[in-house]
Amino acid sequence: MGKLSGRDNRATVNLLAFDTSTETLFVGLAWMAGGQARLALHASEGGREASSTLIPSVQTVLAQAGLGLSDLNAIAFGRGPGSFTGLRTACAVAQGLALGANLPVLPVDTLMALAEDARQRHGCTEVLAALDARMGEVYACAYRFEQGLWHAQGEVSLGAPEALVLPLGFVLASNVQAAYAGRLPAPALPAQPTADALLRLAPALLAAGQAQPADQALPLYVRDKVAQTTAEREALKAALATATATATATATATAATATATATTSAASPSSGQDAPGLGATAGRKPDAPGLAHPTGGPR
Repeated sequence: MGKLSGRDNRATVNLLAFDTSTETLFVGLAWMAGGQARLALHASEGGREASSTLIPSVQTVLAQAGLGLSDLNAIAFGRGPGSFTGLRTACAVAQGLALGANLPVLPVDTLMALAEDARQRHGCTEVLAALDARMGEVYACAYRFEQGLWHAQGEVSLGAPEALVLPLGFVLASNVQAAYAGRLPAPALPAQPTADALLRLAPALLAAGQAQPADQALPLYVRDKVAQTTAEREALKAALATATATATATATATAATATATATTSAASPSSGQDAPGLGATAGRKPDAPGLAHPTGGPR
């Protein structure tokens, strides 16, 4: 399903965000148009489907906005913890798109994104965020929202739902209520690491210098995993190749259009006056907003 909104208050630069750490694929785009902030959101089946549907979903939201990859300032993605295959897919696609378009990437902790989703949906500011880790376990971390920023209250943990300790005054928010209802320390508020949450977190993280060159982005793993299966390796290789090709094709098309325009202008007879043009250099990105430095999540 998709959603395109008219105005939004979180975009002062053009940002693409996606998360494939759970069974739901989340993609979002925040951008400026006509001096107003805009937002497009998409959610669909994730899991094993994400490696083949993530790039088409990205293309869908970009088309809704009438933007290309070269119009973006950065690409944010959920870095983990979460599904191993999902994290690898998100990282590979973020790297491929960013490398082809010469953009930085912004890895965001999925548990912090889940806490932000809980704040937006339920109004809570002290959250024990928990995410299904499969194998009868959950990933968890406690966060406190103060002065507009989330502060991690410890490291990410991995263990049985019964082992979760809910700090005094905190609420539990997670995507595991249905699976582990009888094993949790308290009823859990529903929350997910959505693209909307990533986009809300991104401006402060960018202002804090958390963006990275594309080739340095890595997933956050908490649990060791056996070697990738052949199918996983092939799926991720294909996702990276497609992402790189998509970004490269977009950049090539943009350059060709600019060259054709310049050639036409040069061939036109002069009127004795300067031709009207844009004051900004093509492809130049606006400065990121100066927002407060977040503490970030556990590393």
